[in-house]
Amino acid sequence: MRFSELLRGTGVSPSGTDLEISGLDHDSRRIKPGWLFVAMRGESTDGSRFIDAALKNGAVAVVTDSPAEQPRPHVAWAVVEHGRRTLAQLSANLYQRPAEKLKITGVTGTNGKTTTTFLIESILSFCGRKSALIGTIEYHVAGKTLPAPHTTPESLELNQIFAEALAAGAADVVMEVSSHALEQGRVYGIPYEVAVFTNLTRDHLDYHKDMESYFAAKRMLFHGSGARPPRVAVINHDDEYGSALMSVSRKASEQVISYGISNGDFHAEALDIQPQGTRFDLVTAQERTSIRSSLIGRINVYNILAAAAACRARGCSLEQISQAISQFQQVPGRFERVDCGQPFTVVVDYAHTDDALRNLTSIAREFATRAGAHGRVITVFGCGGDRDRAKRPLMGAAAGKGSDFVVLTSDNPRSEDPLRIIHDALPGLQNSGTRYSAEPDRRKAIVLALGEATSGDVVLIAGKGHEKYQITREGACPFDDVKVAREALQHMGYLNAAEGARR
Repeated sequence: MRFSELLRGTGVSPSGTDLEISGLDHDSRRIKPGWLFVAMRGESTDGSRFIDAALKNGAVAVVTDSPAEQPRPHVAWAVVEHGRRTLAQLSANLYQRPAEKLKITGVTGTNGKTTTTFLIESILSFCGRKSALIGTIEYHVAGKTLPAPHTTPESLELNQIFAEALAAGAADVVMEVSSHALEQGRVYGIPYEVAVFTNLTRDHLDYHKDMESYFAAKRMLFHGSGARPPRVAVINHDDEYGSALMSVSRKASEQVISYGISNGDFHAEALDIQPQGTRFDLVTAQERTSIRSSLIGRINVYNILAAAAACRARGCSLEQISQAISQFQQVPGRFERVDCGQPFTVVVDYAHTDDALRNLTSIAREFATRAGAHGRVITVFGCGGDRDRAKRPLMGAAAGKGSDFVVLTSDNPRSEDPLRIIHDALPGLQNSGTRYSAEPDRRKAIVLALGEATSGDVVLIAGKGHEKYQITREGACPFDDVKVAREALQHMGYLNAAEGARR
């Protein structure tokens, strides 16, 4: 493809020879002979520093957002205002604009994105729709499951996935859309068929600085970022930010569908949440259907309603949606139970905000006190390093208020001292009055919590969920909460007892 063809729609023209370009990248280390290098400013570095390295690797053209850079001799050159947005446009052109040939559902919000996208993908599959999934845990593309380096990848990787999905016969894509991706322009130019808003609670304020800026980033999905607004907006009626988003979407989208527990276009009646699962009637203005799900807790009622509304907007019937949800089992690392035959419940969950901890401990409390029982809630949690410090005491307060005993530990301390992070979270935990212990070694913390548990208790291991690593100053090292909990239970003798009982 010619350099000028790659630049189509960017509003800039190339200087120098209009060369044939065989590929492009924003990482100079991946550049091959005959490729275009996109030198864009990032959060921690300026890609223009690597122009000469890219040229050494064979780049024949450069697009940069640094006007101070001087064109190199015999190199096709273009200067743009916004590097990441331009990368999105170049990538779309390189892959023949695959997003425009797919029906894309984007899900944004603080909590519930992953479960909602998994549910949507499952329902679409049940309805015979071939789709791809992009999200926090993993990517599903053309029958393959791929690791997910980012919740929402860069636009180049996104367009590669879209093109591969399209070639494999997919008609739909379901993706989590992070606030970072919206703010940075990673999803610039993608036309969404359906956009879903789950909720907004405190998170990522190390990046966005305040809640209004965080909300403004999320709102971009509903305005349309470099593309038309979504045809259908699906919005949580019960969330205060969702209510504000409704007025924006009514002006921008063809259709707005609200959802909520008791109110909304999609809502629940006859709600019954049990430890074995959730039952309710899904009600709309025209229809009603019975929902039976293995997912538990009010947060998952919201996730189911959001997925149902999104899939109804994609033409699935309520009967199909009901059947698909009844067959859906679990999302990795989301209220994932570890069962080795022990007389108490052990759950691993991704909850890493104060709101998510409140939801998680609330579900656990229902478990622990069912049928008049007096089980306790024991929670292991930590706060991420190099992230919003102000949310740490809030997380401590949420864990303490919802639990009978808390073990405060480490959760990806990154470059920070784990003890300093624990110290930041302690005031909220101490003010709750709940008994606690601080143990910076996460493995020891899990062992401590399991050793505290007795019959009928619920042990929550929160924060990492599906993650298989712990990030410290020394880098990433393998760490799997599920595996660690299972090994600890086995050491306590429960796995052997469970195997003996099965024999």
